[in-house]
Amino acid sequence: MARYTGPVCRLCRAAGQKLHLKGDRCFGTKCAFEKRKGTRPGMHGAAQKKVTEYGVQLREKQKVKNIYGVLENKFYRYYEEAMRSEGVTGEMILQFLERRLDNVVFRLGLAKTRTQARQLIKHGHFDVNGKRVDIPSYRITPGDLVSVKEGSRDLSLIKLNSETAKSTTWLEFTKESLMGKVVMLPERSSIELEINEQLIVEFYSK
Repeated sequence: MARYTGPVCRLCRAAGQKLHLKGDRCFGTKCAFEKRKGTRPGMHGAAQKKVTEYGVQLREKQKVKNIYGVLENKFYRYYEEAMRSEGVTGEMILQFLERRLDNVVFRLGLAKTRTQARQLIKHGHFDVNGKRVDIPSYRITPGDLVSVKEGSRDLSLIKLNSETAKSTTWLEFTKESLMGKVVMLPERSSIELEINEQLIVEFYSK
C-alpha cells in the first residue's frame, strides 16, 4: 500500500497549523512546528507570498489528506463518491474519512496517531465483528464492533493506549473487553478539526 514516508513535521508547517501527526510529541517542547512557527518548509519558506484562491483551496485539500494519511488517488475517489451521495458533498467526504477503520481505532484511543493505527491494523491486531480485518481503509457501518484480537491484548503498546481509550459522540468503548461499537454515523459537529471542506469541493469542481 502506497503511503507518505517523508518527515511529517514539514506537513504541519506547510499547512500553517498543527495536524498532530506525531501524537504526544506534538504537545511537547520538541515539536518542530512550535520551533519554526510561521515558517513554511523549503529554502523559500521564510518568504512572504500572496496566496491565490487556488492556493488556498489546494492547501486545504492537502491538509485534510495529510491529517487522514490518504494519498491523492484515494482521496479523489472519496470526492467522486461524495458527489454521487445524498447530502452535502464536503461533509460526506469527511464522513467517509472518519469511517475508515484506522481512524476509528485512533478515535477510540487505541492508537496515538492514525499512522500507528494503520500499522497495528496491518499487523492483524484488530477484529471487526469477530473477524480479522487488516485493511486500514475498511469502512465501518453503524452497529459494527471493533475489538482488539484476543492474542494481542497483552501487547505493551495496546495495553498502554487502552488506559486512555474512551468513547466519543458516535463510538462507544468498553474497556473491559477492549471493544468499540459504532453507534451512529459521524456528524459534522463531532469532527472537531479546523477544516473548511467547501474549499476542497471548489478545488475539484474546477
